[in-house]
Amino acid sequence: MFDSLRMVVVGSGTHGCAGSVPGRVRIGGWVWRLRRRLSVGARQVGGSLWPVLQTAVAASVAWYLATLILGHEQPFVAPIAAVISLGATAGRTGRRAVEWFFGLSFGLAIADLVMSVIGTGTVQIGVVVALAMAAAIFLGAGPLVITEAGVTALLVVTLDPSTAGPAPDRFLDALVGSCVALAVHSLFPVDPKLLVKQAARPIFDDLRAALEEVASALASGDPDRAEAALRRARGVDVRVSGFREVLEAGFETARLSPSCRGSLKRLVPYAEAADSLDLAVRNTRVLARDTVGLVRRGEPTPALLGEAVLDLARAVGDLAGYLDEPGRVPKAIERPGNRFALKAAEEATIALGERNDLPTSMLVGQIRSTAVDLLRASGMHLDEAAGELDSAVRAVSTRNEQHAA
Repeated sequence: MFDSLRMVVVGSGTHGCAGSVPGRVRIGGWVWRLRRRLSVGARQVGGSLWPVLQTAVAASVAWYLATLILGHEQPFVAPIAAVISLGATAGRTGRRAVEWFFGLSFGLAIADLVMSVIGTGTVQIGVVVALAMAAAIFLGAGPLVITEAGVTALLVVTLDPSTAGPAPDRFLDALVGSCVALAVHSLFPVDPKLLVKQAARPIFDDLRAALEEVASALASGDPDRAEAALRRARGVDVRVSGFREVLEAGFETARLSPSCRGSLKRLVPYAEAADSLDLAVRNTRVLARDTVGLVRRGEPTPALLGEAVLDLARAVGDLAGYLDEPGRVPKAIERPGNRFALKAAEEATIALGERNDLPTSMLVGQIRSTAVDLLRASGMHLDEAAGELDSAVRAVSTRNEQHAA
């Protein structure tokens, strides 16, 4: 057994017993997956190291200032408020950050007043947690922050029930923690380019996956895959709205923070691509819905339709790389992603010549529209993108006519 394992690790050719090959393959695959997971995890930690350090410093400073300025011996609410505030306002504009910081402080004050009326106990804990979560929902927080608010309220009620009542200690601790978080958020901001990139990456990943599922559904004629593609495409809309907010916050941070002003020019390609990317997501959703209708008819579809959608997926993958390094290819038309987008339009046009009915025409129209959106997202003007698409379609139509003649 040890010899087999050694052979997998060092790659010792074809020696050994043939019966042990499957085991060696399984072990080798397991080792590869483990190494890949460790590598991905290390990159994720490296990309989030600065926010982690921010939060750790804010928690320590909040505790220190609460003990120094307020004289509280156990100001545990201060670091809790700092940690939650920084987590809740990552990628938010300054106005939203201030709203959250002071909303948390006054929310705890209200909780104190409620506890002074109803006291503490099993039922009261549930009421206070519910009120804290309701306050987070009212402030427009996401699911994670809503849960954190409930956990914080639970900690406050259970760790120090003796101070329940109208005393301002917890309110002042929370105010100190929130102010420390606001100061850290403003003076030592996270790289706005990193935040925008992290917000954009899931959009590209999900959009590409949705297009690949559409292509697979068209190739296999599987209605379940088409439905899965439609569900995935619908889920991208939420990410786009979040991306816009992070982009706005990124520009605000880059303008106000001297250390981040160099990021302004790196954010411009994302801003220019935002509207076109939104349109590409919408058109992909319509494309997936049309695919569901086409596949449900049970009729075979032209093979080039699936290839065209797959080329759109390739164009999305290249677009993500272009926005990370906008100067990599100087001319828009020379970018591989744009060539994939135009190729998708060409293949869809050929497929329309093979089967010219209403469902196929609708699908081809959506492929062309999505191709234009991706061309524009890569920096092309509308007239240039439409002109390139028209030229590609005309060239295919001319070839089809010559072939028919």
